Amino acid sequence: MNTSANGEYYQAPASERFSIQQELDRIEEIVLESPRVPLSGKTMVSEDELLDQLDVVRVNLPAAVQESVQIVQQREEILMEAEQYAQEIITSAEKQAAAILNDMAIVRQAESQAAQLRAQTEQECAALRGQTLSEIEQLQTQARKEWEDTRARTVGEAKTIQEDADTYADQVLENMERQFMEMLHILRNGRQQIQGGQSLDTETTAPPQAPINPTTGTARPATRREAMPVRGLPERPPLQRNPGARS
Repeated sequence: MNTSANGEYYQAPASERFSIQQELDRIEEIVLESPRVPLSGKTMVSEDELLDQLDVVRVNLPAAVQESVQIVQQREEILMEAEQYAQEIITSAEKQAAAILNDMAIVRQAESQAAQLRAQTEQECAALRGQTLSEIEQLQTQARKEWEDTRARTVGEAKTIQEDADTYADQVLENMERQFMEMLHILRNGRQQIQGGQSLDTETTAPPQAPINPTTGTARPATRREAMPVRGLPERPPLQRNPGARS
Protein backbone atom coordinates (compact mmCIF):
# COMPACT_ATOMS: atom_id res chain seq x y z
CA MET A 1 0.00 0.00 0.00
CA ASN A 2 1.28 3.47 -0.96
CA THR A 3 -0.09 6.99 -0.50
CA SER A 4 -1.47 9.07 -3.36
CA ALA A 5 -0.95 12.77 -3.94
CA ASN A 6 -4.04 13.67 -1.84
CA GLY A 7 -2.90 11.46 1.03
CA GLU A 8 -5.17 8.45 0.33
CA TYR A 9 -3.94 4.86 0.43
CA TYR A 10 -4.15 2.58 -2.58
CA GLN A 11 -3.21 -1.03 -3.38
CA ALA A 12 0.13 -1.17 -5.06
CA PRO A 13 0.38 -3.31 -8.16
CA ALA A 14 2.31 -6.56 -8.12
CA SER A 15 5.34 -4.80 -9.56
CA GLU A 16 5.25 -2.41 -6.59
CA ARG A 17 4.49 -5.03 -3.92
CA PHE A 18 5.12 -3.85 -0.38
CA SER A 19 8.45 -4.55 1.18
CA ILE A 20 8.72 -3.94 4.89
CA GLN A 21 12.45 -3.60 4.60
CA GLN A 22 12.15 -0.87 1.97
CA GLU A 23 9.58 1.06 4.00
CA LEU A 24 11.77 0.91 7.09
CA ASP A 25 14.66 2.11 4.98
CA ARG A 26 12.42 4.98 3.82
CA ILE A 27 11.71 6.00 7.42
CA GLU A 28 15.42 5.91 8.11
CA GLU A 29 16.03 8.19 5.11
CA ILE A 30 13.40 10.67 6.36
CA VAL A 31 15.12 10.90 9.71
CA LEU A 32 18.61 11.16 8.28
CA GLU A 33 17.64 13.72 5.62
CA SER A 34 15.79 15.98 8.02
CA PRO A 35 17.60 19.13 9.24
CA ARG A 36 19.51 18.79 12.49
CA VAL A 37 19.34 21.20 15.43
CA PRO A 38 22.80 22.56 16.05
CA LEU A 39 24.47 21.65 19.29
CA SER A 40 21.51 19.59 20.41
CA GLY A 41 22.01 16.22 18.69
CA LYS A 42 18.39 16.33 17.58
CA THR A 43 16.76 16.35 14.19
CA MET A 44 13.77 18.24 12.99
CA VAL A 45 11.58 15.66 11.27
CA SER A 46 8.48 16.44 9.30
CA GLU A 47 5.72 15.01 11.40
CA ASP A 48 3.30 14.53 8.51
CA GLU A 49 5.84 12.79 6.31
CA LEU A 50 6.94 10.48 9.12
CA LEU A 51 3.37 9.64 10.14
CA ASP A 52 2.40 8.97 6.54
CA GLN A 53 5.29 6.56 6.20
CA LEU A 54 4.36 4.85 9.46
CA ASP A 55 0.77 4.54 8.23
CA VAL A 56 2.05 2.88 5.08
CA VAL A 57 3.95 0.39 7.20
CA ARG A 58 1.00 -0.11 9.55
CA VAL A 59 -1.43 -0.73 6.72
CA ASN A 60 0.78 -3.06 4.73
CA LEU A 61 2.34 -4.85 7.67
CA PRO A 62 -0.46 -7.46 8.13
CA ALA A 63 -0.29 -8.41 4.48
CA ALA A 64 3.48 -8.67 4.68
CA VAL A 65 3.26 -10.68 7.84
CA GLN A 66 0.61 -12.92 6.29
CA GLU A 67 2.78 -13.35 3.23
CA SER A 68 5.74 -14.09 5.45
CA VAL A 69 3.62 -16.58 7.39
CA GLN A 70 2.55 -18.18 4.12
CA ILE A 71 6.16 -18.29 3.02
CA VAL A 72 7.12 -19.82 6.33
CA GLN A 73 4.26 -22.32 6.04
CA GLN A 74 5.25 -23.13 2.50
CA ARG A 75 8.83 -23.46 3.67
CA GLU A 76 7.73 -25.74 6.47
CA GLU A 77 5.60 -27.76 4.05
CA ILE A 78 8.53 -27.97 1.67
CA LEU A 79 10.77 -28.96 4.55
CA MET A 80 8.22 -31.53 5.73
CA GLU A 81 7.86 -32.90 2.22
CA ALA A 82 11.62 -32.91 1.84
CA GLU A 83 11.99 -34.55 5.25
CA GLN A 84 9.29 -37.09 4.39
CA TYR A 85 10.92 -37.74 1.04
CA ALA A 86 14.30 -38.01 2.72
CA GLN A 87 12.80 -40.36 5.31
CA GLU A 88 11.31 -42.46 2.54
CA ILE A 89 14.68 -42.51 0.83
CA ILE A 90 16.36 -43.41 4.12
CA THR A 91 13.76 -46.11 4.81
CA SER A 92 14.16 -47.50 1.30
CA ALA A 93 17.93 -47.32 1.63
CA GLU A 94 17.76 -49.05 5.00
CA LYS A 95 15.54 -51.76 3.51
CA GLN A 96 17.91 -52.17 0.59
CA ALA A 97 20.86 -52.18 2.98
CA ALA A 98 19.11 -54.76 5.16
CA ALA A 99 18.35 -56.85 2.07
CA ILE A 100 21.95 -56.51 0.94
CA LEU A 101 23.20 -57.39 4.42
CA ASN A 102 20.79 -60.31 4.47
CA ASP A 103 22.04 -61.42 1.08
CA MET A 104 25.60 -60.95 2.27
CA ALA A 105 24.81 -62.96 5.40
CA ILE A 106 23.30 -65.68 3.22
CA VAL A 107 26.36 -65.53 0.96
CA ARG A 108 28.70 -65.67 3.96
CA GLN A 109 26.71 -68.54 5.42
CA ALA A 110 26.79 -70.35 2.08
CA GLU A 111 30.52 -69.71 1.79
CA SER A 112 31.04 -70.95 5.36
CA GLN A 113 28.98 -74.07 4.68
CA ALA A 114 30.86 -74.61 1.42
CA ALA A 115 34.18 -74.22 3.24
CA GLN A 116 33.07 -76.66 5.95
CA LEU A 117 31.81 -79.10 3.32
CA ARG A 118 35.08 -78.73 1.38
CA ALA A 119 37.14 -79.32 4.53
CA GLN A 120 34.97 -82.28 5.53
CA THR A 121 35.23 -83.73 2.02
CA GLU A 122 39.00 -83.29 1.98
CA GLN A 123 39.24 -84.90 5.42
CA GLU A 124 37.05 -87.82 4.36
CA CYS A 125 39.07 -88.21 1.14
CA ALA A 126 42.31 -88.18 3.12
CA ALA A 127 40.94 -90.75 5.58
CA LEU A 128 39.60 -92.89 2.73
CA ARG A 129 42.94 -92.59 0.90
CA GLY A 130 44.81 -93.63 4.03
CA GLN A 131 42.41 -96.50 4.67
CA THR A 132 42.71 -97.63 1.05
CA LEU A 133 46.51 -97.50 1.19
CA SER A 134 46.45 -99.43 4.47
CA GLU A 135 44.12 -102.04 3.00
CA ILE A 136 46.32 -102.30 -0.11
CA GLU A 137 49.39 -102.73 2.08
CA GLN A 138 47.61 -105.37 4.15
CA LEU A 139 46.49 -107.17 0.99
CA GLN A 140 50.04 -107.02 -0.38
CA THR A 141 51.43 -108.37 2.89
CA GLN A 142 48.79 -111.09 3.00
CA ALA A 143 49.34 -111.98 -0.67
CA ARG A 144 53.12 -112.06 -0.13
CA LYS A 145 52.69 -114.31 2.94
CA GLU A 146 50.26 -116.58 1.09
CA TRP A 147 52.68 -116.74 -1.84
CA GLU A 148 55.57 -117.59 0.47
CA ASP A 149 53.45 -120.20 2.28
CA THR A 150 52.30 -121.65 -1.04
CA ARG A 151 55.86 -121.64 -2.35
CA ALA A 152 57.17 -123.31 0.81
CA ARG A 153 54.34 -125.83 0.71
CA THR A 154 54.91 -126.44 -3.00
CA VAL A 155 58.65 -126.83 -2.48
CA GLY A 156 57.98 -129.21 0.42
CA GLU A 157 55.48 -131.20 -1.62
CA ALA A 158 57.88 -131.27 -4.58
CA LYS A 159 60.67 -132.40 -2.29
CA THR A 160 58.43 -135.10 -0.81
CA ILE A 161 57.33 -136.19 -4.29
CA GLN A 162 60.97 -136.24 -5.41
CA GLU A 163 61.97 -138.28 -2.37
CA ASP A 164 59.06 -140.67 -2.93
CA ALA A 165 59.99 -140.93 -6.61
CA ASP A 166 63.64 -141.57 -5.71
CA THR A 167 62.57 -144.21 -3.18
CA TYR A 168 60.26 -145.83 -5.70
CA ALA A 169 62.92 -145.74 -8.43
CA ASP A 170 65.46 -147.17 -6.02
CA GLN A 171 63.07 -149.97 -5.13
CA VAL A 172 62.37 -150.69 -8.80
CA LEU A 173 66.07 -150.66 -9.65
CA GLU A 174 66.77 -152.82 -6.62
CA ASN A 175 64.20 -155.37 -7.76
CA MET A 176 65.55 -155.28 -11.30
CA GLU A 177 69.09 -155.65 -10.01
CA ARG A 178 68.09 -158.60 -7.89
CA GLN A 179 66.33 -160.22 -10.80
CA PHE A 180 69.34 -159.57 -13.06
CA MET A 181 71.68 -161.05 -10.44
CA GLU A 182 69.51 -164.13 -10.15
CA MET A 183 69.44 -164.49 -13.92
CA LEU A 184 73.20 -163.92 -14.06
CA HIS A 185 73.73 -166.55 -11.40
CA ILE A 186 71.56 -169.00 -13.34
CA LEU A 187 73.46 -168.24 -16.54
CA ARG A 188 76.80 -168.74 -14.85
CA ASN A 189 75.72 -172.09 -13.43
CA GLY A 190 74.46 -173.13 -16.85
CA ARG A 191 77.78 -172.20 -18.48
CA GLN A 192 79.71 -174.05 -15.83
CA GLN A 193 77.64 -177.16 -16.42
CA ILE A 194 78.10 -176.90 -20.17
CA GLN A 195 81.82 -176.15 -20.07
CA GLY A 196 82.95 -178.41 -17.25
CA GLY A 197 80.33 -181.12 -17.40
CA GLN A 198 80.07 -180.84 -13.68
CA SER A 199 76.83 -181.09 -11.79
CA LEU A 200 76.08 -178.26 -9.48
CA ASP A 201 74.96 -178.95 -6.01
CA THR A 202 71.78 -177.02 -5.79
CA GLU A 203 71.90 -177.07 -2.02
CA THR A 204 75.52 -175.85 -1.58
CA THR A 205 75.77 -173.35 -4.35
CA ALA A 206 77.97 -170.36 -3.54
CA PRO A 207 76.03 -167.21 -2.83
CA PRO A 208 76.10 -164.48 -5.44
CA GLN A 209 78.24 -161.41 -5.09
CA ALA A 210 76.93 -158.47 -3.12
CA PRO A 211 74.68 -156.28 -5.27
CA ILE A 212 75.77 -152.78 -6.24
CA ASN A 213 73.72 -149.69 -5.33
CA PRO A 214 73.26 -147.81 -8.64
CA THR A 215 72.89 -144.48 -6.82
CA THR A 216 76.11 -144.57 -4.77
CA GLY A 217 78.08 -147.14 -6.83
CA THR A 218 79.02 -149.11 -3.70
CA ALA A 219 78.10 -152.59 -2.55
CA ARG A 220 75.02 -152.86 -0.39
CA PRO A 221 73.80 -155.67 1.84
CA ALA A 222 71.90 -158.39 0.00
CA THR A 223 68.20 -158.65 0.62
CA ARG A 224 66.64 -161.71 2.12
CA ARG A 225 65.59 -162.95 -1.28
CA GLU A 226 69.07 -162.36 -2.70
CA ALA A 227 70.65 -164.31 0.14
CA MET A 228 68.52 -167.40 -0.60
CA PRO A 229 70.30 -170.18 -2.60
CA VAL A 230 69.40 -170.43 -6.25
CA ARG A 231 68.55 -173.77 -7.68
CA GLY A 232 70.78 -174.91 -10.53
CA LEU A 233 69.72 -176.03 -13.94
CA PRO A 234 68.60 -179.69 -14.11
CA GLU A 235 71.19 -182.08 -15.45
CA ARG A 236 70.83 -183.17 -19.05
CA PRO A 237 69.83 -186.88 -19.22
CA PRO A 238 72.32 -189.30 -20.97
CA LEU A 239 71.71 -190.21 -24.57
CA GLN A 240 70.20 -193.71 -25.13
CA ARG A 241 70.58 -195.77 -28.30
CA ASN A 242 67.64 -197.09 -30.22
CA PRO A 243 67.54 -200.94 -29.99
CA GLY A 244 66.60 -201.14 -33.58
CA ALA A 245 69.55 -199.15 -34.70
CA ARG A 246 72.60 -200.44 -36.41
CA SER A 247 75.37 -201.75 -33.95
